[in-house]
Amino acid sequence: MRCLALVAVAAATALGPAMAAPVPDAPVPDAPVLDREFADPDVVKVGGTYHAYATNGDGRNVQHATSRDLKRWQAGSGDVLPVLGGWAAPRRDLVWAPEVYDSGDGFTLYYTAHDRASDRQCIGVARSPSPDGPFRPVGDGPLVCPAAEGGAIDASTYTEGGQRYLLWKNDGNCCGTDTWLHLQPVSWDGTRTTGDPVRLIRQDPTGEGGVVEAPTLVKRAGRYVLFYSAGDYSGDQYRTGYAVAPALTGPYTKAAKPLMTTETLSGAVRGPGGQDVVTGPDGRDRIVFHGWRDDPRRRVMYAADLGFANGYPVVRGSKVVYQAENALVHHAAVRDAPSASDGRAVGGIDHADSHVDFTVFAASPGEHRLSVWFGNGSRDGAQAPVEATHGLTVNGRAAGTVRYRHTGWDSWATAETSVALREGWNTIRLSKGEYFAELDGMEVA
Repeated sequence: MRCLALVAVAAATALGPAMAAPVPDAPVPDAPVLDREFADPDVVKVGGTYHAYATNGDGRNVQHATSRDLKRWQAGSGDVLPVLGGWAAPRRDLVWAPEVYDSGDGFTLYYTAHDRASDRQCIGVARSPSPDGPFRPVGDGPLVCPAAEGGAIDASTYTEGGQRYLLWKNDGNCCGTDTWLHLQPVSWDGTRTTGDPVRLIRQDPTGEGGVVEAPTLVKRAGRYVLFYSAGDYSGDQYRTGYAVAPALTGPYTKAAKPLMTTETLSGAVRGPGGQDVVTGPDGRDRIVFHGWRDDPRRRVMYAADLGFANGYPVVRGSKVVYQAENALVHHAAVRDAPSASDGRAVGGIDHADSHVDFTVFAASPGEHRLSVWFGNGSRDGAQAPVEATHGLTVNGRAAGTVRYRHTGWDSWATAETSVALREGWNTIRLSKGEYFAELDGMEVA
């Protein structure tokens, strides 16, 4: 049984190739929006066009693609960063994780490359009058290069109160030291640091594979939300997590569970990470990220709807767990259940008016996958095992029946169905049907 996610469990509770194949709609990451190697995507909107940049590939230091809708992408034929800074070793395979933004008098590109002097990966900067490039390196050396801490990679930017900030990771996992995500003030055009870096979060040695990287910072509902990737990028354990803070420099508190993993995406995307957050043409947030299916060396680009439940992120298509004991229970009872996912379950849903109301959040409207965790030990008059049911309503409207096969009591299984949800908060009610079933929880994707 899967574990409890940090995202809201009750409405009043704050929880913590040239052209890709056309995608009719992409609210969930069931298929890539750009089906080619395109790792660590960064997206910036210029006018009515979205520009995406990615780690080296197809003979280019930095890849580039454009879109009008975040669903259909045209990959560029040239290298937007044809020449690296003189400080960098001429190794295309070590050019990673670009970040581009509009400074008002041109465009700034950050890139990771190999510093000859320190023999570390470090962050350089380049400029161009156009988002299409070519970007030309600025400065005689890297912008950020803490050699004693393993160097620096994975630049991204955040702006607040007229101040530009650079986020980056010290590459400590290259050489047996801690990895931290940092926030550092820079000049408006991004070519100079203007203050010391502040450490935000570091890796969890047990739960994150010893690595945190790829920071992305946004502010929603008064909270600072720091997205990041963790684990080994080449495997199933790579994932996207987040931490929240009341102030820009922290303290940041990590969510109890990741935002996106191979498991929460039901294996449709493996190793989701390298994320960026962008506003879609409809004004809604999207999360853009890379992942893979059959070959971890081919990380393609995905996009999904992103919402914020009381300031905490929810990705459409990534399963969120809601425990039954945290729901609104009417004429039924929460009981200890050691074999249930969180050690408790709701039983006694035995009366005509018995029901359990789950308050769930949807990043965008439409059909969502619903998995109900149940136990059914019902038997008929002849003591034969029988199917049980619960009535299903969504936001007060009948939505069918959930059927539960016989499992025995304290033996938990999953029943699958789909529900139409509105954007934001929704109430899903399960009520007494035929025979008897207990509830452990539910997942909504």
